[in-house]
Amino acid sequence: MNDIVFSRDVERTLESLRLELPKVSPPLALYVPVRVSGRYLYVSGQIAQKDGSLVHPGQVGSVVSIEEAVEAAAECAINALAHVAAMRGSLDGLRVVKLTGFVAASSDFKGQAKVIDGASQVLIDILGESAGMGARAALGVSSLPLGASVEVELVLETDDN
Repeated sequence: MNDIVFSRDVERTLESLRLELPKVSPPLALYVPVRVSGRYLYVSGQIAQKDGSLVHPGQVGSVVSIEEAVEAAAECAINALAHVAAMRGSLDGLRVVKLTGFVAASSDFKGQAKVIDGASQVLIDILGESAGMGARAALGVSSLPLGASVEVELVLETDDN
């Protein structure tokens, strides 16, 4: 059986990646950004917003290129981690249990998994390969809130006792 590995030294990793977590945005509707249940954190779906604007809005495959959608997925994951850091004060002691990604896609688009790789890769880059890679689903949908191209939700486990 594999040893369970949790994230460590994430602040240093963010520095080395030249990434800064954004200030968190208030919820767009009636929900909490992060719900804690025991050792698990359930992060509500995050769309790709940066500095108050949507990143690459529209349907992937018709308006948004796959490369742009990958960037949007990465931004979604960064926003999700920002909410966790705001709540916990740190991203140390975490591991991804499940990532669910939603891609607003044209009816003939079949690259949802590649798009959500953008979120998976940024989680691996920030939390480390063992802690950042979890179970995953990549789904195509007809539309997302505010016209976003991608939405990502996370389930994380903490090493808190």
